[in-house]
Amino acid sequence: MQSKGSSTRFTGMGIRSRMSTLLLSMFAAFASLYVAGRLWQDAENRVYLAKELDRITGQEKFVMSVDDSWKILECRERQKTLSGLEMELAAARQEGFVSKHLSETNRTPKKRPLVVIGILTGFARKSNRDAIRKAWMGTGVTLKRMEEQKGVIIRFVIGRSSNRGDSLDRSIDSENKQNNDIFILEKHVEAPEELPNKTKLFFAHASENWDADYYAKINDDVYVNIDAFRNTLAAHLDKPRVYIGCMKSGEVFSEEGQRWYEPDWWKFGDGKNYFRHASGEMFVVSQALAKFISINRSILRAYAHDDVSVGSWFIGVDAKHIDERKFCCSSWSS
Repeated sequence: MQSKGSSTRFTGMGIRSRMSTLLLSMFAAFASLYVAGRLWQDAENRVYLAKELDRITGQEKFVMSVDDSWKILECRERQKTLSGLEMELAAARQEGFVSKHLSETNRTPKKRPLVVIGILTGFARKSNRDAIRKAWMGTGVTLKRMEEQKGVIIRFVIGRSSNRGDSLDRSIDSENKQNNDIFILEKHVEAPEELPNKTKLFFAHASENWDADYYAKINDDVYVNIDAFRNTLAAHLDKPRVYIGCMKSGEVFSEEGQRWYEPDWWKFGDGKNYFRHASGEMFVVSQALAKFISINRSILRAYAHDDVSVGSWFIGVDAKHIDERKFCCSSWSS
């Protein structure tokens, strides 16, 4: 016969046993649901992968590695992200937020300038620059209109003083700030004997800064009829490599001390005559030739005079020399 204490102990053990069984049953149920869910998800992924590969390869049966499986799943996730970003972009457009890049891409392409005119000048030539501004170049709105409507960009071209930062440099900076029409060659030092290198640097830097059909070098005592000049250049747009100017030759001076002395006179043969080249007052080169100067600037030989130097650069190049008599001094009125 069992005692009362023993009956109570067995009763408690029975309750705990039923609770343990209940907890185990609940845990098993949750585990079954979790496993079933994962199996269902894996099955869905496998179906998706199968459909994708069927679509891509056109095969009903295939062998696919684990890496390939993950790549396709990753592509799927990225596609969802991309779709979300496209929706956000569409919403932003409706709100008026458009990226700067898209707005610039959709903008009408800017027309290429016909010609960039470089007027080579010096520190002491301000009166010449002011006269040109008043006579044919213009300033401010007039200069801007010439660029936009006629495709003619005009800049005075000058280097820096040998005493960098002195009153000459400050004066040029001040003048440029006022007129915004001076192209300063920062690495060029102004000196009469450096004119050929100055001309070379103008063509090199101008072709890098402006995408034009032509580049013209003009002295600061030349007055240009812009409309006639444009018409002359337009007649040669069908030629890829043109060198336009008043073509001439002339004697090579070999005696030191003479005004036009050429240190390399011996290179020009016994006749001592220069080859054909455009007169230095004004001449024009096409974009291809300006790019040629830019690319080869470090090895192009500069002679004593800038017009001879430029002409020498095109002797061995397939360039079309155009003898334009309108560019000759004899054709100009007083």
